[in-house]
Amino acid sequence: LQEVTASSRHYVDRLFDLDPQKVLQGVIDMKNAVIGNNKQKANLIVLGAVPRLLYLLQQETSSTELRTECAVVLGSLAMGTENNVKSLLDCHIIPALLQGLLSPDLKFIEACLRCLRTIFISPVTPEDLLYTDATVISHLMALLSRSRYTQEYICQIFSHCCKGPDHQTILFNHGAVQNIAHLLVSTSYKVRMQALKCFSVLAFENPQVSMTLVNVSVDGELLPQIFVKMLQRDKPIEMQLTSAKCLTSMCRAGAIRTDDPCIVLKTLPCLVRMCSKDRLLEERVEGAETLAYLIETDVELQRMASITDHLIAMLADYFKYPSSVSAIADIKRLDHDLKHAHELRQAAFKLYASLGANDEDIRKKIIETENMMDRIVNGLSESSIKVRLAAVRCLHSLSRSVQQLRTSFQDHAVWKPLMKVLQNAPNEILVVASSTLCNLLLEFSPSKEPILESGAIELLCSLTQSENLALRVNGIWALMNMAFQAEQKIKSDILRGLSTEQLFQLLSDSDVNVLMKTLGLLRNLLSTRPHIDYIMSTHGKQIMQAVTLILEGEHNIEVKEQTLCILANIADGTTAKELIMTNDDILQKIKYYMSHSNAKLQLAAMFCISNLIWNEEEGSQERQDKLRDMGIVDILHKLSQSSDPNLCDK
Repeated sequence: LQEVTASSRHYVDRLFDLDPQKVLQGVIDMKNAVIGNNKQKANLIVLGAVPRLLYLLQQETSSTELRTECAVVLGSLAMGTENNVKSLLDCHIIPALLQGLLSPDLKFIEACLRCLRTIFISPVTPEDLLYTDATVISHLMALLSRSRYTQEYICQIFSHCCKGPDHQTILFNHGAVQNIAHLLVSTSYKVRMQALKCFSVLAFENPQVSMTLVNVSVDGELLPQIFVKMLQRDKPIEMQLTSAKCLTSMCRAGAIRTDDPCIVLKTLPCLVRMCSKDRLLEERVEGAETLAYLIETDVELQRMASITDHLIAMLADYFKYPSSVSAIADIKRLDHDLKHAHELRQAAFKLYASLGANDEDIRKKIIETENMMDRIVNGLSESSIKVRLAAVRCLHSLSRSVQQLRTSFQDHAVWKPLMKVLQNAPNEILVVASSTLCNLLLEFSPSKEPILESGAIELLCSLTQSENLALRVNGIWALMNMAFQAEQKIKSDILRGLSTEQLFQLLSDSDVNVLMKTLGLLRNLLSTRPHIDYIMSTHGKQIMQAVTLILEGEHNIEVKEQTLCILANIADGTTAKELIMTNDDILQKIKYYMSHSNAKLQLAAMFCISNLIWNEEEGSQERQDKLRDMGIVDILHKLSQSSDPNLCDK
């Protein structure tokens, strides 16, 4: 190090010369020495060149030429490694450069902006540094009109520093849309491209921005039309892709209809083209991910994409050919693509998940793609969390198909890797994996038995205690599916695994979804007579308490109806019905709901009564007498005059 730094020391020494002319020449020589030379850059940083350059840059007495050359050298140092950028940040380079933007000299401003751009596009720079002082954004907006370079660099800074809704709102409120729109028709390609990138990050998942963009026009042409022109095949790929992203965001925000020709005939086909194996890895990844987002919630777009350019088969190549044919000759490129092949797999799984979200025929096509199930199973155990998440999403989408649950899912024992994923995965994976498990536990799914044997009850009961709402819902939902038409042992295991306390916890959950699924679980547990009698003999007191709790609470009609259906199931038991007949409070509640204003609740209450009074059952006479004394018969007479035919019949 000493030898190397000795040969670089004279560059730094000259920065301290008393003659301003020699200092300027020293900075210019330093600039020429560091261009493209990472070793030299590192040496000069170690020798302390940065604080001195920043000092000269900020000195009022420095000539504008000197200050500009200092900004250029600093920009060159920032072009090196991430460590270089960290060293520059540690010396507080950003406030110094932002201060420099207040200068009247355009060349100096451009040099400061170029350096800022280089620093902000580095992954080690925190975006928030741009927003610490509120005046910075408005000053940058004002500088947009100065030159094509200020336009290019400022748009690039904005598009790199706009992460999430807070940043989008700040830029939007400072007039980003109005200030940047006209740059889309600039004579400079770089300016057009950076402006387009700005719009793609501003509009992403942002309805406010998207709704505004639809109505903005430049030179008499609306923005969506300008974006469509930029999608055409003769435009550079990055321009096609970025404008497709803008139109996709606008479509997802509801600013453009899903059946608008600019989506159906332009955006969708353009994104499918990006998935071809002639494209570079990054383009294929971005194309597939954007297309997955575009079609995620619209079945017509899913159908259209699935029959465009053999897309489903084209995606199979994502698992086989990380490099495009044209890139194979380039060894460096090949090495890069092999390292990033997992990104392709992730993108393919995401797009398959969107394609198969609704249509049975598309799912069948996806599953029949060569080795598809094996690929998903492998994806579930990959080291990259993004690939695992995308593979689970894909599996979840395909698990909505009854046909596939009975066939492919069974043949590949998909439940095994899925149960493994559920052991200590992060929440975002758990939510999708547990949703998939809900589907695998439906009564017609052959996977149900082996899943039970692999300790699923314990796992699902623990999910119902999660802080995360989606996990609580999925845990209880899966237990509800598991209990449907299950044998008594499984039902007892579920009740044991949940514990009475947890059951009450779930019944008093603030989320109505959790409550409904818990009631659904109870209803499934209390089906078929022997089971009803057995469960009520072990948990009767607690279940009756729970029913009372809900019928007395402030709940919606669906919740009350489901609860009355549970009572009707209990009334269907042989010994269990005594728990109702000896509970005057519950009987009064049934009577109350028979005269309720809502017909659904009246019907459910009458089910309870009819299950209590079957003539052929032992003790029916005493039960009928008791109900008659309570005035139930009078209510029935009144209901037989009802205008509702269902009530009348019942």
